[in-house]
Amino acid sequence: MKIIVAMDSFKGSLTAVQACTIVADALRAVVPDATVVTKPMADGGEGTAAALMAATGGEWIKVPAMGPLPDMRVTGGFVWLAETRTAIVEMALVSGLPLLAPAQQNPLQTTTYGTGQLIQAAAAHGAARILLAIGGSATVDGGVGAAQACGWSFLTADGREVPPGGGHLSEITRIIPPSAVFGPEVDVLCDVNNPLCGPRGAARTYGPQKGATPEMVETLEANLEHLARVVKEQLGRDIRDLPGAGAAGGLAAGAVAFLDAHLVSGIDEVMSCSRLAEEVADADWVITGEGKFDEQSLQGKVVSGVARLAHAAGAKVAVLAGQVRLPESAYRLAHIETAEPCMTDTTTLEEALANAEPLLTQAARRFTQTHLRR
Repeated sequence: MKIIVAMDSFKGSLTAVQACTIVADALRAVVPDATVVTKPMADGGEGTAAALMAATGGEWIKVPAMGPLPDMRVTGGFVWLAETRTAIVEMALVSGLPLLAPAQQNPLQTTTYGTGQLIQAAAAHGAARILLAIGGSATVDGGVGAAQACGWSFLTADGREVPPGGGHLSEITRIIPPSAVFGPEVDVLCDVNNPLCGPRGAARTYGPQKGATPEMVETLEANLEHLARVVKEQLGRDIRDLPGAGAAGGLAAGAVAFLDAHLVSGIDEVMSCSRLAEEVADADWVITGEGKFDEQSLQGKVVSGVARLAHAAGAKVAVLAGQVRLPESAYRLAHIETAEPCMTDTTTLEEALANAEPLLTQAARRFTQTHLRR
């Protein structure tokens, strides 16, 4: 019997790598004669770089960079896949919300400049392709900071460079491209379809999660509208209503406008890079999962992507999750055979987070005893 373990992270408790290791160890303990292969998964959110490095054997290239605030210095980096000259850049490592204390969260001031430094470093390293994972951002600057780090200039009416942060986008009157053409192809790993502006845009949908007050949200919305107008007038690119452009505070829009990027399915790219299809081709079971298995899980997230690929290969699919919030009738329509929760009706979230490893081990053993023991 061959079993593929392709877990996402359990937010706040386990990385994808840890979750895969826990489940694989539980399987081997109960079914020692099975072939168990781990493929940590992600969909472009936090942990994507680590998951892909573990799944592909890539090399970590360390890069010092600016943090989410201009006066912060952090150590980030990117995953290097030498065979394909591909770099995986994860914005959360240098421009992510977890890097800030609650009192520091202010999207009028936070910047994607550090993410741009990672992109520039990957290009200098010889990348032919950059996969940009954009989940977990602390920013709503439309990707202007990242573009500045890549050589773009955004000038005010009096010819000064616009300061960092989403609060200054309305001051942009002139956009000047870098003298050198940016070489690598850039694909943005995206799992949302929110536009840059409007009721579902970057400011109104994600601003409050990043520390924006209602007044800040309106300022950020107006500033992104201004950025979209200037980009359309001066660069001929219409980014305002582009599906997915609002991801990561508009970094997706900025990547399209300034790096000629494409917005792609995060889980599809991660599965492709990790060569999951090759392993699943002769598998009997594929086990995937995440912290909360609900309706969103079936809409372009890790679980839905893995289940789709496994079903096409004829493998059965099981989900192990902290919480299972879908009825069996719903997940079976997505070609998922069974779903096993780690939490019971009496388990609190605090208990689940504190005991994530033993709870996931128990869930994996219950699944194994029920479905794999002969």
